[in-house]
Amino acid sequence: MSILTASKLAMSYGAQDVFSDVSLEAPHGAKIALVGPNGSGKTTLLHVIANMEQPTAGVVHRAKDLLMGYLPQQADFAAAGTLWDVMLDVFGDLQEQAAELRRLEEAMAEPTTREAALARYGPMLETFELAGGYTYEPRIRQVLAGLGFDEVDFHRPVAQLSGGQKTRALLARLLLEEPDLLLLDEPTNHLDLAGIEWLEGYLAAWRGAVIVVAHDRAFLDAVVEHVWDLAWGRLEQYRGNYSAYITQKAERDALRYAEYERQQQFIEQTEDFIRRNLAGQRTREAQGRRKRLERVERLERPREYRTMSFSLGQDVIRSGDLVLGLYDLTVGYRAAPPLFDVAEIELRRGQRVALLGANGSGKTTLVRTILGQVPPLAGRVRVGASVSLGYFAQGHADLDVDKTVLETIIAAGETRISAARNWLGQYRFSGDDVFKRVGELSGGEQARVALAVLAFQGANVLILDEPTNHLDIPSQEVLQDVLANFGGTLLMVTHDRYLIRNLATCIWAIRDGRLWEIGGGYEGYRQWEAARENEDLALREMEARVKTAQERERDARRAAERIAARRAQRQEDLERAIHQLEARRSQLELQITLASEQQEVERVRQLGVEYAGVQTDLDSLLAAWADGV
Repeated sequence: MSILTASKLAMSYGAQDVFSDVSLEAPHGAKIALVGPNGSGKTTLLHVIANMEQPTAGVVHRAKDLLMGYLPQQADFAAAGTLWDVMLDVFGDLQEQAAELRRLEEAMAEPTTREAALARYGPMLETFELAGGYTYEPRIRQVLAGLGFDEVDFHRPVAQLSGGQKTRALLARLLLEEPDLLLLDEPTNHLDLAGIEWLEGYLAAWRGAVIVVAHDRAFLDAVVEHVWDLAWGRLEQYRGNYSAYITQKAERDALRYAEYERQQQFIEQTEDFIRRNLAGQRTREAQGRRKRLERVERLERPREYRTMSFSLGQDVIRSGDLVLGLYDLTVGYRAAPPLFDVAEIELRRGQRVALLGANGSGKTTLVRTILGQVPPLAGRVRVGASVSLGYFAQGHADLDVDKTVLETIIAAGETRISAARNWLGQYRFSGDDVFKRVGELSGGEQARVALAVLAFQGANVLILDEPTNHLDIPSQEVLQDVLANFGGTLLMVTHDRYLIRNLATCIWAIRDGRLWEIGGGYEGYRQWEAARENEDLALREMEARVKTAQERERDARRAAERIAARRAQRQEDLERAIHQLEARRSQLELQITLASEQQEVERVRQLGVEYAGVQTDLDSLLAAWADGV
């Protein structure tokens, strides 16, 4: 059953056609990737589906009462209150039910309202439980922790969160809201590796439908079951994950090209026959062929996406065997707690190292320490002989946003304008594109400028901080091939598991306040990480057992203290009651004496009965006091 269908959609802005004749269908529970080159209209199509923009042509049919949730690339999440409060708002109905249940519990304690409250309480409690009334707070903690928030973050106002944190907060809220159709535009951009893998597992178990735009190839392989390819203004659909799509697309493109070539050959042969025979003995046949040829629907020549075409150098200047050494290093900033320590790690010529760690663990700080931009808190960094460092900064912070693309390359050292334009052509900058200011470019375009500058430097050691961020998938694949053919040494900060798996020979991992060196590439790292998790789990279990024993001992001690306190109170109460009975007994003795002297026989008898009762009670209390009960 489809929850969304669209027919013959088109979108244009003035004279610019973004896409046309797009038809699609999203079944309930479908996991769909929307892929295509940067600028092909993926975000625009998401806006149309989400009813945020109206198409120029065509129609979208949405299921009745369809609940949709949309995550933009950069979320302007202006919610009031703390992060925890904003998540709790999702479960407002359950909170109201919980309050009503508490009111009913109070009513059941009153004899006059007990029966009516009890009649309502049972059905309401069942509804509350089935709706997750006792599990929504653990769910909030699970989702926030999975997306990289700490307990401290739970109590921070949303207004104080960074842009990336706000995007993750909105994603958390959408996951908790559980819409029927979840639209995600680059959800992995602000997640670390652990967060990406957590989101993969969460979406794999997601009961609703998902349409996701992402450039993380491993993420798409793990999550999606269908691929929509939007390119050249047209949408084509494929079954399977991203890897299956790549295979199918290559086969489909090859078939189309072969059909196009066959048709071109047929047209050429037919036109040649017509030219040779139109005025000859076979004129009638040539005219017939010309009419048939006019009715042939001409196939469009298959177009290929223009990718980058560049090199970082296979024959770079040879560096010394030791490229980089970190010795007794403490990484961090002055007047702040240290981020982590490095006992001794060396980077050797030809190695390809991936630097991994959670967001905020200090990966970029280590890079800046190596580059001399941040002084170490302790220890030293040694750069080897004949080392020429090239640096690709995360977020392209080293680019001057006020310069044009052309001026950026000229500033990098290429003084000839024609040569600079030719150089930029390798990075898909042509025509007036080279006169755009860097600050006006998209993230992907800025990444291509940064790569153009990096390649121009001719470095033999490359330090790359998230080099595939904002690049579309074809550009990522080109970059991966370029890095594979690079003749120097690589140190990469990246969450791109495709890149890590295919390039990294060694992993540097920041964990537990240390920098660890793990061999065996990404698979070796996964095994190391699993072993560390098992160790942590065993440690937590041992701590839990110790804590449980301590808690049992504490509870027993507190119970004994409570018993002793109750016994002391009981003794005090007994002594008070004994004193009262002894005083009453003395009064009765005096009254009996007076009644006897006045010969009031009945009065003596009554006082004697009361005296006997008082004495019996007094004996009982004295016995209890003596036993310490």
